[in-house]
Amino acid sequence: ATTAFAQPSAERTAENMRAHIAFLASDLLEGREAGTRGYDIAADYAASQFRQMGLKPAGENGTWFQRTPLVAYRAADAGSLALTGLGGARAELVANEDFVVIRNPTREIRRSAPLVFVGYGVVAPERRRDDYVGLDVRGKIVVALEGAPRNFQTEERAYYRSARTKRLEAEKHGAVGFISVGTPASEDARPFTTEARNARAWAMTWRDATGRPYEVAPSVPQLALVSVKGAAKLFAGARTPLEKVYAAGDNPPRFELAVRAEAVTRAETRNSESHNVAGLIPGSDPTLAKETVVLSAHLDHVGLTEPVNGDGINNGALDNASGVATALEMARTFMESAERPKRSILVLLVTAEEKGLVGAEYFARNPTVPREDLVANVNLDMPLLTYDFTDVVAFGAERSGIGPVVRQAAGGMGIGLSPDPLPEEGLFTRSDHYRFVEAGVPSVFLMTGFQNGGEAKFRGFLSGCYHHPCDDTAQPIDYAAGAKFARLNYEIAKALANAPERPRWNRDDFFGRKFSQPAQRQP
Repeated sequence: ATTAFAQPSAERTAENMRAHIAFLASDLLEGREAGTRGYDIAADYAASQFRQMGLKPAGENGTWFQRTPLVAYRAADAGSLALTGLGGARAELVANEDFVVIRNPTREIRRSAPLVFVGYGVVAPERRRDDYVGLDVRGKIVVALEGAPRNFQTEERAYYRSARTKRLEAEKHGAVGFISVGTPASEDARPFTTEARNARAWAMTWRDATGRPYEVAPSVPQLALVSVKGAAKLFAGARTPLEKVYAAGDNPPRFELAVRAEAVTRAETRNSESHNVAGLIPGSDPTLAKETVVLSAHLDHVGLTEPVNGDGINNGALDNASGVATALEMARTFMESAERPKRSILVLLVTAEEKGLVGAEYFARNPTVPREDLVANVNLDMPLLTYDFTDVVAFGAERSGIGPVVRQAAGGMGIGLSPDPLPEEGLFTRSDHYRFVEAGVPSVFLMTGFQNGGEAKFRGFLSGCYHHPCDDTAQPIDYAAGAKFARLNYEIAKALANAPERPRWNRDDFFGRKFSQPAQRQP
């Protein structure tokens, strides 16, 4: 039994979480955007908590911090996207109605080329699917529907729906540009007006040792997201009408479009800097202590935006002050436990998650501990603590030896395990654990589930306060639920830290095959 969470310690955990969230989500921190004063205050707060608990500095040069060099970039203007038909007729798409430019860290991009529609742009050998078969996209701009086939397993669907995955595939086939096209389903889930509202916000990537911004598929920039309304212009004169393309569902026809595009994007860029915060709980076993379980949560949020009802501070109480508070309370419990974990535990609070999982990616590629010693990642992101959750979704657990650990921990607390209820959101690739998966590290990310009123709470948050100023402490946060969430993740992390063997990817697992070394897989 875990005495650290027995009463009255659960009440102490709840009150501590209340205090952590109150500070991290206060107006003083101005929404904790990476590279700002508010984020730096949050990072100093986290480091001071680590110091008080007795963790060891695990950043760079004996500090709590890993410097994370960034490039911030945003669209300098609305850009342009024009179409020329076979007869020479020219049509200009209307910015923020027909399309939005996708931010790139390159100052100016110009592309003029024919368009080829590749369906979803998916190449999945394990499913004998190749959306490029029979098409020549060399020197052309690829047009692909947002999303991925609905009959794919949810986490694999998330991988294939990612624009990073699609652009890399387009690059392999010789394309020179990429345009995403919305669907009625994608616009139901995320209205195009939201995309247009965010088009001028700052994005970020990390800088390499030479100072260059890291880019996925740099020869195939994503030029635009075209709305359903704008798609009608792209598909004008196409051999298959747009409505039939949408009606085809998972298997749309693929063909050359009857138009060529001229696209221009311009970016405003500036170098920036932020820090990951890292504290180590040293392992107690002479042999296993060199191995590390990473406990991660993102410290940043989206900062200041145009005011909503007079308030422009996006406080990020649930996204992700709640996850950081969970990590801090788990660290405290480990440090106060009579029996220290056998493996070391790295408590890692990362920057720029909201900019594309940037801080986690930088750490995964430049870890402050030996890369081969990273055995597992337990990620904490946006637990919705406004109800007494009775189930969780354990993203990634069943792909490795983490699965049995999660089942035992949840079962011991009477918490159910549920399948992904929002496969269309692609949540598996949208939080920091995925950067560890890409580095070959088995990972798990728990989302509070839909039972006991959770569905209404979750959907209401996504359509209401998610990435809005009302994600603050005025929400009805259930801090007892926070203590329960902390305990569940603590039990998982403790079991991983004490297990005789490090978790390995399951034999023939999809992500294990793509990202792990052979030695990390089950024989």
